[in-house]
Amino acid sequence: MKVAVVGATGMVGTVILNVLEERNFPVTELLAVASARSVGKKLQFKGEEITVIGLEDAVAAQPDIALFSAGGATSLEWAPKFAAVGTRVIDNSSAWRMDAKVPLVVPEVNAEALRASDTIIANPNCSTIQMVTALGPVHQKYGIRRLVISTYQSITGTGVKAVQQLEDEMQGTATAPAYPHQIHKNALPHCDVFQEAGYTKEELKLVNETHKILNDSSIGITATAVRIPVIGGHSEAVNVELNTPYELKDLRQLFQESPGVVLEDVPEENSYPMPITAEGKDEVFVGRIRRDHSNANTFNAWIVADNLRKGAATNTVQIAEYLVAQGWV
Repeated sequence: MKVAVVGATGMVGTVILNVLEERNFPVTELLAVASARSVGKKLQFKGEEITVIGLEDAVAAQPDIALFSAGGATSLEWAPKFAAVGTRVIDNSSAWRMDAKVPLVVPEVNAEALRASDTIIANPNCSTIQMVTALGPVHQKYGIRRLVISTYQSITGTGVKAVQQLEDEMQGTATAPAYPHQIHKNALPHCDVFQEAGYTKEELKLVNETHKILNDSSIGITATAVRIPVIGGHSEAVNVELNTPYELKDLRQLFQESPGVVLEDVPEENSYPMPITAEGKDEVFVGRIRRDHSNANTFNAWIVADNLRKGAATNTVQIAEYLVAQGWV
């Protein structure tokens, strides 16, 4: 099993390498791939030193699977080149997510969307992944009519430059900021770039990707995405209106039984999901479940996950694991 990790020196790429090792993915040869400026660098994988190579060399090596985390422009150009030599590409960027011919997959929710013929597979946005992992089973049982989402997103979703900005500001310096404003001791209602009608790309991803993954465009969805000075993961306050009545005990039972979900909901003992405790874990944590008394068949939930793991690297590797389990690679 020859596996290429494209963007191996980046924040998500580094985590992909860790997850492949932790989950004992059947790698017989690893290709660490990055841009020209990183070629020749050395990385560690399973106790061995791996030399970073460029994209052309990686395509020539004809890997079985390529896990991409190198940005949309790179994916648009290079994913088809890998696919043309028989490689299965799983892409973390937004480049292919809304392409009707490309499946957008969270394995716990819609693995059935994958086909043996798929050569490019899209990994959803981090904030979408954790929400649909938690709410996919809810939609299947009750039907979701509407979602009102507020996100509180880690700076790691922006990348190394944002982490550096926070560290600099904490030290009283500020050089080459990633954001248009200070992030230390602040909250920015500005994730990604602004689009039509005043929404950001991040907010629109939550709408469009959720519709595609749940295969239901009738769900009303509105979102506000906020960047906060946190490292460990993304948090979401979600107001969920259902098509049918529910009992809170049944909802809690459903979350307890849902794959990839951990119910953490004992508020009287100060037990609820937090990014500081989700960091480094692969599960999606759900808590603060309570009935919305202002609207029929509606509840509130608080959903937290490590955005670099389940929100990116782990979900990518899980898709690869599914392909292997089906005997498609």
